[in-house]
Amino acid sequence: MSDTTIPTPRLTELAHGGGCGCKLAPSVLQQLLADQPLAAAFPQLLVGNETADDAAVWQIDAQTCVIATTDFFMPMVDDPRDFGRIAATNAISDIYAMGGRPIMALAILGMPVDRMPVAMIREILAGGASICAEAGIPIAGGHSIDAPEPIYGLAVIGLCAPKDLRRNHGAQPGDALILTKPLGVGVYSAAIKKQLLDADGLAAMIATTTTLNRIGTDLAREPAVHAMTDVTGFGILGHGLEMARGSDVQLVIDASRLPLLGEAATLAQRGLATGASGRNWTAYGAEVTLPDGMADWWKVLLTDPQTSGGLLLSVAAEDADAVLARVREAGHSAAAIIGRVAPGSGITVAV
Repeated sequence: MSDTTIPTPRLTELAHGGGCGCKLAPSVLQQLLADQPLAAAFPQLLVGNETADDAAVWQIDAQTCVIATTDFFMPMVDDPRDFGRIAATNAISDIYAMGGRPIMALAILGMPVDRMPVAMIREILAGGASICAEAGIPIAGGHSIDAPEPIYGLAVIGLCAPKDLRRNHGAQPGDALILTKPLGVGVYSAAIKKQLLDADGLAAMIATTTTLNRIGTDLAREPAVHAMTDVTGFGILGHGLEMARGSDVQLVIDASRLPLLGEAATLAQRGLATGASGRNWTAYGAEVTLPDGMADWWKVLLTDPQTSGGLLLSVAAEDADAVLARVREAGHSAAAIIGRVAPGSGITVAV
């Protein structure tokens, strides 16, 4: 069959999952990595696979660290250019979440070439390249394979000074918690699969998932920002738990203060959810205390896998309002203070 006779499919119909909802459940990932060798023999490796941080970090000298990450997934939208844009924004976010400045990327591409027109695949690549151009970095190469489902993402390299490196631990009791983007991307993607998301909802989702988290580079230079991570496939509870465990603290999250995409609560109440949401709760729900009588749809939103989600910040309480204002001025209008850090362990959700 020639390319001209290949019908143009809906991207989301070609994949069994989409976005960061494709991630393996936290419990499965933990099992897979349980017997992997740690990198303690490499003193320059400041961050490796011994923690749940967003990227690996190698110290070159007293002034420079290299940050390396990779992220890829299957489509959660049908427009190929938007898929490329979302995937690229999501991959670059890991660099920003560590406090780094991205310098270049490599493309990761797997496509069912017998089921997709070449022009459609080119649009995915063009979308990723447009976001890299916005971030000021080149796509310097990559690798492609013929795959049964469409997969796209990036390996990204960044730099930071050792003193500016931020990790998902370091949160201190008394800190305020700030989330920079609204939740609900996974619920929206489930609605897209069923063609239940209207045009305004789709536009809002694309807008947030293609907004670069570049504010992370600037925030890393602020001593008041003690810990930072991005919220992706494990949801606000999963990535919050990684921060709580790494910092040996408890996070107290006020559900009523969580920023949500406009239709997220309504869709969740209608039963829209990804399979990843349930897997997430099974993996870590034992470490979470919910208020008595909390509606089940709230659990969906708290475990909702975010694709290209926001940054979760642990900030000295006295500086939280100033940091929040700075985040909003950088274009994250939905950013909010969502809770606090307390002594203890796990996460307690309040209303």
